[in-house]
Amino acid sequence: MASLAPPSYSEAVGAPSGAAPPAKGFDPAAAVPPDPASTPHRTSVAAPPAAPPADDDEEQADSSRRGTWGSQLEFLLSCLSYAVGLGNIWRFPYLCYQNGGGAFLIPYVIMLFCTGVPLFFFELTMGQFTSQGPIGIWSVSPLFQGIGYAMFVISLTIGIYYNMILAWTIFYVYSSLTSSLPWDGCDNWWNTEGCHVFQPEPCTAGDGANDTEGCVQSGGQRLWNTSGSIGTHRMPADEFFHNYMLQITDGIDDLGAFRWPLALCLLSAWTIVFLAMVKGVKTYGKAVYFTAIFPYLILVCLLARAATLPGYMEGIYFYITPRWEKLAHVKVWADAAIQIFFSLGHSWGGLIALSAYNKFHNNHFRDAIIISCGNCLTSFFAGFVIFGIVGFMAHELGVKVEDVAAQGPGLAFIVYPEAVSRLPVAPLWSICFFAMLLTLGVGSQFTMMETVVSTVVDLAPDRLRAKQTWVLLGCCLFMFFCGLPMCTSGGLYILTLMDNYAGTFSALIVGMTEVLVVAHIYGADRLLDNIRTMIGHYPFHYSWWKWAWKVVSPTIVTALLLFTWIDHKPIQYGDYEFPLWATGVGWLISLTSVAMIPLVAVIKLARMHPRHTLMERLRLLSRPDETWGPALNEHRVEAKMAILRTDSGNSIGLQGVELQ
Repeated sequence: MASLAPPSYSEAVGAPSGAAPPAKGFDPAAAVPPDPASTPHRTSVAAPPAAPPADDDEEQADSSRRGTWGSQLEFLLSCLSYAVGLGNIWRFPYLCYQNGGGAFLIPYVIMLFCTGVPLFFFELTMGQFTSQGPIGIWSVSPLFQGIGYAMFVISLTIGIYYNMILAWTIFYVYSSLTSSLPWDGCDNWWNTEGCHVFQPEPCTAGDGANDTEGCVQSGGQRLWNTSGSIGTHRMPADEFFHNYMLQITDGIDDLGAFRWPLALCLLSAWTIVFLAMVKGVKTYGKAVYFTAIFPYLILVCLLARAATLPGYMEGIYFYITPRWEKLAHVKVWADAAIQIFFSLGHSWGGLIALSAYNKFHNNHFRDAIIISCGNCLTSFFAGFVIFGIVGFMAHELGVKVEDVAAQGPGLAFIVYPEAVSRLPVAPLWSICFFAMLLTLGVGSQFTMMETVVSTVVDLAPDRLRAKQTWVLLGCCLFMFFCGLPMCTSGGLYILTLMDNYAGTFSALIVGMTEVLVVAHIYGADRLLDNIRTMIGHYPFHYSWWKWAWKVVSPTIVTALLLFTWIDHKPIQYGDYEFPLWATGVGWLISLTSVAMIPLVAVIKLARMHPRHTLMERLRLLSRPDETWGPALNEHRVEAKMAILRTDSGNSIGLQGVELQ
């Protein structure tokens, strides 16, 4: 095909006639960077990047666009607070013991550096280089701007149900403000005949007497000797969670009554989010000092307490003892890669949104390594706390550790509360544990909300940036009302459905697509040149990052997608299997976000000037448009890019400058 040099990108896409034309003397072909396949990576920049400006000057310049972090520590803590979430506490320790104990760390670390860090570094680069959110960065290849909208939908959907989990933790914190925990016995109105307080000793060793159904204390409370099967009876914490807090129904077909206490807790959770983000990055940056640091203080306190309990070492031994034969199983490697992918928060848009507030010359390569490794070390450290307490509970019940080990909400809201109820000063430790869960969850929720809000604002920045508080309020209210169905007695089923489909298949598809588009269409070499402009040197080692983005990470993510598809099973909660129509709704939730990619591409192709053929439209829309690059002109000069000119504060033109 003959080379096509359009008058301008704006004209090619059919911009309105009122848009500002390019400056006189500007060469339109310069707006479209050369084909990366024909340009060696080290010749795309004619000279080493200019020396970074003084910090004070850069801070003043960067603040003129969309605001920056008050300090670099705020960015580090924000990313750490986002990456370290509930999954680090209630999923990783269980996966570790299930997949070979200490042996699981080998595939875990390998997957961290093969897919976790490359994707993390990639998304930080895109946000920091452009100072744009998940939508704006796709000026690098406008045809694929739907990836940004897909990230927005994923964060919006996850944010709706994630705050419901935070509402549960608020409910538990409030319930713990008593002299004795409400789930430490079976003598409450919500308890059933199946509720039993388990004890390891024979009934007659205490002050009770055996009967045909178990053991009855002199006070009338029924105990159960754990020489029998725990699975045939229910612990008090189980019945508190299901029968009192949720008042759960038999299935998703029956949502039951509306639970006003849960609605009030949900409103409280959204109020916390709104107040912490009301002034944008300034208040959010201060809030993360608490949400990022407080969980570690509580973890240390819980570890110190757990280490003094009987059964602690049995739990730790069970957690870390390597079982090397597990490494021969494909599922172990897949679980390691999936845990890395989702624990770091790739493909949700949060990392891009956070890095957009960075100074242009921030060393985000260092940040990516620190945060990724810090997240994984936190997961491993949390396992000592969780399995120390689980070991204590197994000792108390006189059963094996595997009989009480659990993951997900079952660990957080049943097993751990049951164990805490057996400690001295139980309400204090319960408050500490659920306060820790709350701060972990809120830290992640802040970033998901920042993704949603910044995306909405970036759709019309001139009008909405000054009204960002109202945009935040509108988003919080919208998501609060969307979450109200989960405040019903059957709300747990809705949450389980959304959790299984909102950010699994869709996030993997988005992660695979984003890195393939930038690495192969824009060019991994050119992206590495952009990184050199920001941090002053290429990241070590150049070839590793190039091929990690072009081949290694996309291949692993694609394999994960196939494995997840093959290993997919009908969704269940306990013994309840969701009906077929609910599974269909789940797939609809999952595909809604992914559908943004082809939908936006079709709309952009249709809006281009009709004189262009389909192949010409594809070629034009695949290349960066004239707005791609740093937000400030001084940084565009360093990056050897055409300078942006703003006419009347609205339209964007280009000044003709020679940067050869």
